[in-house]
Amino acid sequence: MNDLPASRPSPAVPIGSQMVIELIGTPPRQLARLHASDRAEDTVAQLVVTGARHLDYLHEQLASQAQQAADNLTRVATGKAHINSLGVLQNSATQIDILASRRADAMEHLKEMIHAYRQLTTHTGASPEHALQRGATPARGAPTPPPSAHPSARRNRP
Repeated sequence: MNDLPASRPSPAVPIGSQMVIELIGTPPRQLARLHASDRAEDTVAQLVVTGARHLDYLHEQLASQAQQAADNLTRVATGKAHINSLGVLQNSATQIDILASRRADAMEHLKEMIHAYRQLTTHTGASPEHALQRGATPARGAPTPPPSAHPSARRNRP
């Protein structure tokens, strides 16, 4: 269930960020500031950014745990360490398996969030390309107040 080919070196850009760049065309840092804060597009964009960061974190944890297990096995193979009977390798394998499963789930979840973002921005015409073409860099300040819910206030507006 390896999503990255074994021959491919670890990317300089974290895996979650890379997915966002490849599927949306905008880095997560830029996506986080692309839409006005009171818009649905911004809410979904923030979910995409959070999902990418979570995937990056899980990938980092998986790589670290796998490297630690590889180092332990290398020491055993070279005769510099002995395997104790406490199940250290079994425990490492279980942790790696859990992290790999969580990473796969995070990848699927991020793909779904990216798909939802693309659907929303295509439907509303607020895609990153359109926002960048308009030169929009919305201020992320306080949202505009909603119109008054009182019926008489709505009737008196010009």
